[in-house]
Amino acid sequence: MRKFLIVLAFASVSLSSMAQEDPTQKFSVATNSFWSNWFIQVGGEWSAWYSNEEHGSNLGHSPIEKFRSGPTAAVAIGKWFTPGIGLRTKVQGIWGKTVAYGDDDNLGNFNKYWIANEQVLLNFSNMLCGYNPKRTWNFIPFFGGAIGRSMTNNTYATGLSAGILNEFRLSRKVALNFELGWNYMSEDMDGIANGGNASFRGWESRDNNVYAELGLTFNLGKATWDKTPDVDAIKALYQNQIDALNAQLDDANAEIARLNKLIRDHKCPEAPAAAPAPVKEFVATPVNVFFNIGKSNIASQKDLVNVKGIAKYAKDNNLNVKVDGYADSATGKSDFNQKLSEKRAETVANELVKMGVSRDKISCAGHGGTNELSPVSFNRRATVQVAE
Repeated sequence: MRKFLIVLAFASVSLSSMAQEDPTQKFSVATNSFWSNWFIQVGGEWSAWYSNEEHGSNLGHSPIEKFRSGPTAAVAIGKWFTPGIGLRTKVQGIWGKTVAYGDDDNLGNFNKYWIANEQVLLNFSNMLCGYNPKRTWNFIPFFGGAIGRSMTNNTYATGLSAGILNEFRLSRKVALNFELGWNYMSEDMDGIANGGNASFRGWESRDNNVYAELGLTFNLGKATWDKTPDVDAIKALYQNQIDALNAQLDDANAEIARLNKLIRDHKCPEAPAAAPAPVKEFVATPVNVFFNIGKSNIASQKDLVNVKGIAKYAKDNNLNVKVDGYADSATGKSDFNQKLSEKRAETVANELVKMGVSRDKISCAGHGGTNELSPVSFNRRATVQVAE
C-alpha cells in the first residue's frame, strides 16, 4: 500500500509539472482584507478503506478492490490568508466499506459515514517560486485534524489527515483539482466498534481511508493579491524631483544676488525684464502625479503639493495649463491604456479646477501606454505644466 501511495504522489507531481508553463514575472504582495481570497471546492472521490480489523488476513491491498473501495463525494470551504498559507473545512463521505478479518458476512458491506476535516493548506508553488497570478499549476500539500461518524453503527472517531492538492487554473475564478489524501482515524470509523488489536502499531492500529478526488475550485470575491508598492523607487523619484527644484532655487538665488549687486552699484537696468524668467522656468517644469496600476484615482495626495504652485502661478498670470496622461505599456491592452491615460489626465484637470484654475484654461491629452521610464511603475502618471 505504501508503495502505491508513493507511486501516485510521484505521478501527480510529474503530470502537474508538464502542465506548468508560465512566463509571467513573479512579484511580492501585500496581505488582503479578511473578505478576500475565499473559495469553495466540490468533487467526486474514489476511496478505499484499510481497517485495523483485517490484520493478518492477507486480503488484497489494491485500492480498487471491490470489497474495500467505492465512490464518495466531498465539499469544502476555505480562505487563503497569504499566497502560501490557507485554511479549509472539508466534509467527505457517504458510503464506505467494512473490511474485517474472519468476518465474511461483514466483508465489503456498505458503511454510511462522514468525515469532517480542518486542514492547513501550504501552496508550495507560491512559497518557493513567488506569487504569480497567471500560474497554470499550484502544488499544495495539506494536513489537519479530523472527526468522523459511522451512521450505520452510530460510532464516532477522531484522527489526522494529510495529502496533496494539485490545482490547475482554468480562469481567474475557476480551477480544476486533483487531490490525493489519507485519513488516519481511530478504530471505530469503519463501523466496527471496539474492534482490532491494541498491540498493533502504525498503519494497522487504526482505520485508514485513502482517496483520489477530482473536482473544481470556485474563487469567491477578489481572487488575486495586490502588488506591494516599490517604496524605494518612489522615494528615489521624489528625491530626484527635490534635487531638480533645489538646483532651480540655487539659480534663482544667484540671479537675485546679481540684481542686488546691480542695485548697490546703481547699475540696475531700466527694464529688468530678465528678473521673472527664473520664476517662469521654475513653474514651467513638468510636475508628476502618480497612479496605482489600472487606477485613475491619485495614489497620494502629496503629489498635489507642487500642482498647487503651478495652479497659483497660472491664475496670477492668466496662463494656460497643460495636462498629459500616461499608462505603462507593460500591462493592459493599447485601447484600455489609451482610455486610462485620458481618465488620469482628466482627474488631474479636475483637481486644478478645484484649485481655482478656469476649465477653459486647461488642456488635457492621453498618450496611452509608454515605457519611457524605469521602473515600469513610473509610467503610470500624469504631468502638469504651464503651456508655452
